[in-house]
Amino acid sequence: MRGVIMHAPGDVRVEERDDPKIIEPTDAIIRLSATCICGSDLWPYRGADDVHDAPMGHEYVGVVEEVGAEVKTVRPGDFVIGSFWASDNTCEICRAGYQSHCVHRVLMGTIGTQAERARIPLADGTLVATPGMPDDELIPSFLALSDVLGTGWFAAVAAEAGPGKTVAVVGDGAVGLLGVLAAKQLGAERIIAMSRHAGRQALAREFGATDIVAERGDDGVAKIKELTDGLGAHSVIEAVGTQEAMMQAINSARPGGHVGFVGVSHDVEISGELMFGTGIHLHGGPAPVRRFLPDLIQLIWDRKIDPGKVFDLTLPLDQAADGYKAMDERRATKVMLTV
Repeated sequence: MRGVIMHAPGDVRVEERDDPKIIEPTDAIIRLSATCICGSDLWPYRGADDVHDAPMGHEYVGVVEEVGAEVKTVRPGDFVIGSFWASDNTCEICRAGYQSHCVHRVLMGTIGTQAERARIPLADGTLVATPGMPDDELIPSFLALSDVLGTGWFAAVAAEAGPGKTVAVVGDGAVGLLGVLAAKQLGAERIIAMSRHAGRQALAREFGATDIVAERGDDGVAKIKELTDGLGAHSVIEAVGTQEAMMQAINSARPGGHVGFVGVSHDVEISGELMFGTGIHLHGGPAPVRRFLPDLIQLIWDRKIDPGKVFDLTLPLDQAADGYKAMDERRATKVMLTV
């Protein structure tokens, strides 16, 4: 089968890979309908993470082709979505709603789903089938659910976005934009999207943003304080993963406020003195997407939300290298690869 391999920073190729096979009786094999490039894939692409001949991709939707002998909840022919973490969904941590920390978890990025087919470990706990075979127009939204929608939703939940709350969103990539959508769905009264890019500002407003702040760093914090009577936001979503973004998020929250952080952390340090002095709640990390799959699948199926709008460039799998370049150069927010 064809699959994306990153040989070194900036060196992305589509090559022949071995077809996946059932290894464990809890595995499933899916034929992907679509996959995509994640903002986190840009860290190794830019050389911030070590990479050498790595299969790429951790977001996926597709049709089950084969299941292991112990798989009970999905069967060949089902259209399924899974998280970027495979999980058994039965361990004590999973039952508490933190499937991304499952004691048997498998990171799908180590398998690589930017490919024609993929092996899904722990299929019963990882995969959720849609009510039927979806129309083609719904596939982008279901693909977004595999990571960026689920991650943005977790960020909003971790930040305790809800009725009567003012929510600030740091980061205008796909996760930040879908954090806006999630905050709106959760009933937030005011949603402040921090963005300098006209196209992303427009999509943020479409998803529910009431205010746009273009300033960053201390200037961005000052603007948030200005918009909130000097107090700061009740809820802040951090969807970048840099030191600047984390400080902007923490300093934008009011005392007693909540920061939900889901940006993949790179060289972020938070001093104990800062945390002691702010009086905020800080919660986040890799999103337990599996927790939210059933409800979000239904919202998409019923066409109540359209998260697939974050894909602003669609390319065939063979042109994956062009997709990486477009995202690296910020000519695209998120690239979908058709298989």
